[in-house]
Amino acid sequence: MTEPDGREPRPSRRSVLRTAFVSGAAFAVPFSPSLPKARAARFRTGSLSDQSAVRSFTMGDVRLTYVVDAAMELDRAGFLPAVPASYWREHPEALAPSGRIAASAGGVLVERGDRRLLIDVGLGANVLSPSLGVSRGGALLRTLQALGVPPDSIDTVAFTHLHTDHTGVGFLTGPGRQPRKAFPCADYLVAGAEWDPFWNREVKVGAPSWDGFMVPMSRVLRRFGDGDEVWPGVTALITPGHSPGHTTYVVSAHDGRRILVFGDAFHTPAQVAHPEWPSGPDVNVDGVLKARATLLAQLRERRTYGFAFHFGDQAFGRVAAGDRWRPLPAHALLPTPIRLP
Repeated sequence: MTEPDGREPRPSRRSVLRTAFVSGAAFAVPFSPSLPKARAARFRTGSLSDQSAVRSFTMGDVRLTYVVDAAMELDRAGFLPAVPASYWREHPEALAPSGRIAASAGGVLVERGDRRLLIDVGLGANVLSPSLGVSRGGALLRTLQALGVPPDSIDTVAFTHLHTDHTGVGFLTGPGRQPRKAFPCADYLVAGAEWDPFWNREVKVGAPSWDGFMVPMSRVLRRFGDGDEVWPGVTALITPGHSPGHTTYVVSAHDGRRILVFGDAFHTPAQVAHPEWPSGPDVNVDGVLKARATLLAQLRERRTYGFAFHFGDQAFGRVAAGDRWRPLPAHALLPTPIRLP
């Protein structure tokens, strides 16, 4: 098909991105704080019952992109035993067609100027315990490639916590070789309160591979504490409970807006409205309740948003009246890169 003047039509940006993703070819998605009105229609909110698309959200001078690595579906009884069965009967929209809870995993790419921070690195080759759900990971590097983001362009990798679905692509191992950083130019950061109990083998639930992650991480890690600025405009807020030093990252924009990347402090929007419902893998329920009270107090503030790794295709949102999670329209750069068989 040609245009009326005989020219070949230009392919849409969505089709170019999809082609780049499927073929594995790199495609640059440059950061621009402004967006033409003609592209506004591409901003949508996804479904809580589906795996997350690769979506981006821009605040002033900073852009965040959910770099999806894995598809997961959480078992209602095994992962969220505190949630009454009646809740799921009353909220079928919160469940995948399988009857489980859709929950993607991956990393949050934070871009400001010419710098790039990656918060968490997905599930990788790890798998969920069958008692907790089903999973399939390993798309993180392919997703970054489709976005035109070389691994060596990321200057910092920061972990919310050290569970397997957040550390999976931290290191790569070739045949007969020692594990090496998947992001060779990046500093690897983790809270000291998180690292020490895992390094001392005090934490069993969700712990990553000792030889594949913990040992190589011990050679390169940089520790930080509560309140430290870990990257320009990004501050650490230690929110223990799900794990000993679980960390929320507060990303601030120059225009006064901010977004809280709150890791696994919440696993489903149901827990935003009902913070008294803990998750099965939480190591300290009292700590989780305190952490959620702290986070909700901040998320209720004006110009404050949240990012949730496991909220289906509603990762970006804010806390509305009645402590309801209200998803924000976020630009779908690519469709979900991986699905369960």
